[in-house]
Amino acid sequence: MQNSQKGHDYIVVGGGSAGCVLANRLSADPAIQVLLIEAGARDWNPLLRVPVMAAWFLAHRFHNWSYATEPEAHLAGRRIDWPRGRVLGGSSAINGMVYTRGNAGDYDHWAQMGMREWSYEKVLPFFKRSEDFSAGANEFHGAGGGLPVTRPATPHKLYDAFVEAGAQAGFPLNDDFNGRNQEGFGRYHFTIKNGERWSSARSFIDPARARPNLHILTGAHLLRVIIEKGRAAGVELKIGREKRVITAAREIVLACGAVNSPTALMHSGIGPADHLAAIGIRPVIDRPAVGANLQDHLTVRVLRASQTPDLLFDARRFDRAAINVARAIATRAGPATSFPLEGGAFLRSRPDVADPDLQIHFFPGVPMTRGIRHPFQKPLPDTYDGYGFCGTICQLRPESRGDIRLRSADPHAPPVIRANYLSARADRDTMRAGVKILRDVLSQKAFAEFNSVEASPGPAVSTDAAIDDYIAANAGTVYHPVGTCRMGIDPDSVVDAELRVRGVDGLRVADASIRKNLRIASGYLRSEHLRLWHSVAVRSAGCAQKGKAGNRSVSLGAA
Repeated sequence: MQNSQKGHDYIVVGGGSAGCVLANRLSADPAIQVLLIEAGARDWNPLLRVPVMAAWFLAHRFHNWSYATEPEAHLAGRRIDWPRGRVLGGSSAINGMVYTRGNAGDYDHWAQMGMREWSYEKVLPFFKRSEDFSAGANEFHGAGGGLPVTRPATPHKLYDAFVEAGAQAGFPLNDDFNGRNQEGFGRYHFTIKNGERWSSARSFIDPARARPNLHILTGAHLLRVIIEKGRAAGVELKIGREKRVITAAREIVLACGAVNSPTALMHSGIGPADHLAAIGIRPVIDRPAVGANLQDHLTVRVLRASQTPDLLFDARRFDRAAINVARAIATRAGPATSFPLEGGAFLRSRPDVADPDLQIHFFPGVPMTRGIRHPFQKPLPDTYDGYGFCGTICQLRPESRGDIRLRSADPHAPPVIRANYLSARADRDTMRAGVKILRDVLSQKAFAEFNSVEASPGPAVSTDAAIDDYIAANAGTVYHPVGTCRMGIDPDSVVDAELRVRGVDGLRVADASIRKNLRIASGYLRSEHLRLWHSVAVRSAGCAQKGKAGNRSVSLGAA
């Protein structure tokens, strides 16, 4: 059964990091009818607001698309899990809540490539407009915006030791990774306020829910964008057992993320024509770049076992964990109201690198391989589960490129994801250098009181070849896929500088997939996106409204 529904000016597909901002900005004009479509459920679950529960949601299928790559040739043939948020708020509802925008030079690099409106000078006002910084407004931060950004200061000597160790290893300190400079050791900002997570849905949809011109449809799986006479006329959805067609008078904006936006285009006939024809989809526009240019951040861990209690081991006992989560829900207090990745750093792998190309996330405990500890639980083989601390090293600017393709013509089938990690030799060199730097930092005298020894990789892993093997066997993702609907001024790009899909009127893409490379994603954790990529969402809303529709032209005005 298929129903048809009309009455919307703009349809935003994807209620995640960018889509929620878009829906908020577009519906601010009461004369514009906006429909926000999300495949997942509404964000009613109280556990979504508990910061420490991010680790659970990332590891389970609940509110999660739970994608995985194909076997990765340079990662010992392993499939790498790719969690993606499937709930209102998208990945910002399940991620690690670290807020880092990226390096200023990265945006200026975009401007140098011809996309002048995307320079750091141009996007900074949009970041500030969206932000409510706990320390107040300044040159680089805003106050009064929808997204709370806070400076957490969980008291624990391991965090202090990490920052001190960075200085002892010869690196600068940095009080604000989102300030004038990014390089150095310090503590991250978080999208946590009063002990609760603030997703993009909570930050931008909750304040707008009462608007009569904003309509929110959840549990709706996009089957395709309907293209008629070269224009995006509507969307075909599956809601339960019912198919529904909804038309848009002005524009349709895909904000489905770096995995789902290219697959949505391909199911709509926009993509590599030979691939689409081979799986039974009639090509509408031959666009080989759709699904290509895939990049992601790879990370690997260095772990030290300790004889001194850390921040997390005892709190992971099942009874204490349950009490802490219940306390966080009831009182917004206690250890479950923060996420244990406050320590961080941005570094250069070698002196001749202009900007940081490595990132560290510091964990004041042993990663929760199995999560909660139960009585009489046997340890997993070849794993350490005791007191300790660790850091992960991430390469920020990989040269390796992969792709996303459709598995079949079935819109419900998971896509084929080939990240092609470490296929470029330069990436292997940089990751190896990063492991050496991180091992050096974690062995500094600042950690002396913790009586630690390296448990992983371990002393036996000492040669370059052994380090490479360790990385191949243990590296994973920091969940930052980008590039599959790249933006550019060249005719082969998927979208132009105003995010319009080339060859189709009335269709845009506004999410992490439009980034040509991972430079812009350099600071994000556990999200599209990394975190809310406000410049994309807010600028694209402005672009969409500046264009004339019929005889009417509207504008959001200045930031």
